[in-house]
Amino acid sequence: MKKVPGVLLGAVLALPFGVLAAEPVATATAAATPAVSSGVAGQLTQLVFGLLLVLGLIFFLAWLLRRVQQAGPAGKGQVIEVVGSRALGPRDRLMLVQVGNEQILLGLSPGSITALHVLKEPVQVPSTEKPTPEFAQRLLEMLGKDQKDKK
Repeated sequence: MKKVPGVLLGAVLALPFGVLAAEPVATATAAATPAVSSGVAGQLTQLVFGLLLVLGLIFFLAWLLRRVQQAGPAGKGQVIEVVGSRALGPRDRLMLVQVGNEQILLGLSPGSITALHVLKEPVQVPSTEKPTPEFAQRLLEMLGKDQKDKK
């Protein structure tokens, strides 16, 4: 077997594959119209299947990302917990944060976080279960599901 010089091999690989597989011009002009239309239909089918594959991959990755984020510690075992929050303006807010047994009132603005007050006695927070809005509650009733099915 002969060795092909690297320059010649590089020149052949640099050619577009369409040039290597091109049909002679006489054969291309003699091709019938149905072959062209079936080629367009084949390309359109390939395009649709490719698009569906990409969309499916995007939805699968979004689902996988949600599952991975939920698998992490979701509030249990964390030292810092946000007890409550109140918006003061479009970019400023107050947050009540619990660290261990202490509760700290924080002021948040775009450029800073300021500890406003450390509470001597922790504020008692009502049950952690959020009330279901009326529309959502009625929808669950219509679907035949009760509150325990909801996370």
